Amino acid sequence: MYTSSYLTYSSIGSTIHRKCIIAIKHKVPLLISSYTHKHPSYLTYSSRLISTSKRINSNNDQNKNPLTPKQKQLIDCMIRIDQAGEIGANYIYKGQLAVLGSDEKISPVIKEMWEQEKLHLKTFDEIMPRFRVRPTILRPIWEALGFILGAGTAMMGKEAAMACTEAVETTIGEHYNDQLRDLLSIEHEDIDELRKIIKQFRDDELQHLDTAVDLDAKKAPFYGPLTAIIHHGCKAAIWITGRF
Repeated sequence: MYTSSYLTYSSIGSTIHRKCIIAIKHKVPLLISSYTHKHPSYLTYSSRLISTSKRINSNNDQNKNPLTPKQKQLIDCMIRIDQAGEIGANYIYKGQLAVLGSDEKISPVIKEMWEQEKLHLKTFDEIMPRFRVRPTILRPIWEALGFILGAGTAMMGKEAAMACTEAVETTIGEHYNDQLRDLLSIEHEDIDELRKIIKQFRDDELQHLDTAVDLDAKKAPFYGPLTAIIHHGCKAAIWITGRF
């Protein structure tokens, strides 16, 4: 019975995932054009970030074996996705605390996890110029969706908030594992450091997952469909951010 229900929920999530991808393929270019037109400072910031990074690292790059174009493309995509993921995670916890901040049992736990996510985001913010990575144009969207997801599940109860955390951290943990496997084939001083950072952050995320389970995530109402939809939503966000 449980397996059948899970497969049904997973199928629903997969369908939503596919429909989101199809819709966003058509809508995202329009959103990007509109956003950059209204906020030209974003493009100025991105250009300045890359330009400054080139000046800072020009001497160092002459003394290193450069990454191949294929490797550089892989690293760019990784770091952009990871930074965007940490942005989303920060706003999920922000949304959860906005609703559950007065809960003496759960709020200290959420605050502790949020502090780790802040450190993760700060680290990727510092890494991006070093690797000359363009940040995602979709940051305002991920901030809004992250807050809505965090606050919305918290309104369903603390168990649902923890189910959200479990689903998100499961997806992020899997994603970091995939990245670590991809990085194994690249021998480069900077990549060795990046690999260590991702491994540490992966361990932190999996600790958050365990914490959420210990706090009755699986007792959340509609646990099956809720976690399936969040899981597939996160997968869609990863795919989209890698391209935009």
